[in-house]
Amino acid sequence: MAVVPQEKEARLGSWAVQHPSGRLQIGACWGKSGFQNEWIMKQPSRSNSAKKLKREFGPQTQAIHAGEPNRHGVGVGVGPSISRTSTFTFSSTEEMKRWAEGKSSAYIYTRYGNPTLSIAEGKIAALEGAEAAVVTASGMAAISSALLGALKQGDEVISTAQTYGGTYRLMRDEFPDWGIVVRRAETSLEGIESLVTGKTKVLYVETPTNPTLRLVDLNKAIAFAKKHKLVSIIDSTFATPVLQRPIDLGFDMVVHSATKYLSGHSDVIAGAAAGSKKWMDRVRHMIIDLGGSMDPEAAFLLIRGIKTLGLRVWRQCENAQAVAEFLAKHPKVAKVHYPGLKSHPDHALAKRQMKGFGSMLAFDLKGGLPAARKFCDRVQLFLLAASLGGVESLVVLPIYSSHYNMSAEELAKVNVTPGTVRVSVGLEDAEDLIADLKLALG
Repeated sequence: MAVVPQEKEARLGSWAVQHPSGRLQIGACWGKSGFQNEWIMKQPSRSNSAKKLKREFGPQTQAIHAGEPNRHGVGVGVGPSISRTSTFTFSSTEEMKRWAEGKSSAYIYTRYGNPTLSIAEGKIAALEGAEAAVVTASGMAAISSALLGALKQGDEVISTAQTYGGTYRLMRDEFPDWGIVVRRAETSLEGIESLVTGKTKVLYVETPTNPTLRLVDLNKAIAFAKKHKLVSIIDSTFATPVLQRPIDLGFDMVVHSATKYLSGHSDVIAGAAAGSKKWMDRVRHMIIDLGGSMDPEAAFLLIRGIKTLGLRVWRQCENAQAVAEFLAKHPKVAKVHYPGLKSHPDHALAKRQMKGFGSMLAFDLKGGLPAARKFCDRVQLFLLAASLGGVESLVVLPIYSSHYNMSAEELAKVNVTPGTVRVSVGLEDAEDLIADLKLALG
């Protein structure tokens, strides 16, 4: 579902949501007339003689206003409503018949779509510069639906070896049973041409990677995908659309664990995919059939989080840089994985293709697992918890969380050691975070 600018449909306010069919949505129904929420349209409108604001809005403005219904008038709520319903009414059996024939895009059942979900989808599409977006029950629902929407039995996918552990296990443990072959590429993409066969259909990359923050050259990746006519999918969770927009470079689909930065408050499980109308129709089809639909209340929390995304991301980037520089000088730290440091192998690439270095980092302790466990058990401001991207700073051992149930060989290939600590830097004062790290490291 795409964002419609004010100049294209002035009566809908600054933004409206457009269904892939081309119809426009206000409230709980699609179409140009017969709105269930028609009272919204009858609110006093602003003077038609007033000049219309016509410009390309910035990301923080989009985060706040994109996807929203008309909010000008008397008695219109500023905050989004939660459409807490499983099903929606029809005005007649004729209207229901039109829906069944594919001639109506009215809401029918929340697994298929919901007004609150549509607002979140409009915001994500706008932030990514995509035609449409789909929100899902979790990040893995978005990832699996995007992949399964583009693959079938007998197909092959080339994936970078360094991915989120859940994605890695999906490809390692489930895809073989479904007849899908996975071939692993280095983040440098070196030797990737040798992995292509006549059955290759998808290129899947994650950048920056979890947990060691390696980067994939997006221009090289998309050139490779276009050369071999592959569907290109990228997990951009760590970067967020604030720091990189892969759709602008030609990627077909972007996926997010919206639990992380998009929501940003560690209080909701959510996922999202963005891309062309064609591919988002396919992802939505997978969500409907496999049941990975988002709950309306989760969508409300996601919308709330998105509105402060830009503010949070930039503050977290500043904090992460300060934390990384402190850790890089500490005598008990063997290595810091953060692209904002000149010592990081992808520092120059990060400067070219990202607007900032992000707020995720990892570091390896010289004392290995015993030292890493001791450190994690001693932190006070940092919380020992999985996940990332929230306002609170977190630490976790990847071998006990994102990369559990992986062999020593598999861990070595992604540069994860028993002494690796992953850090999600939050919004606390940097000086306080550094003081906590200093005490925990001893």
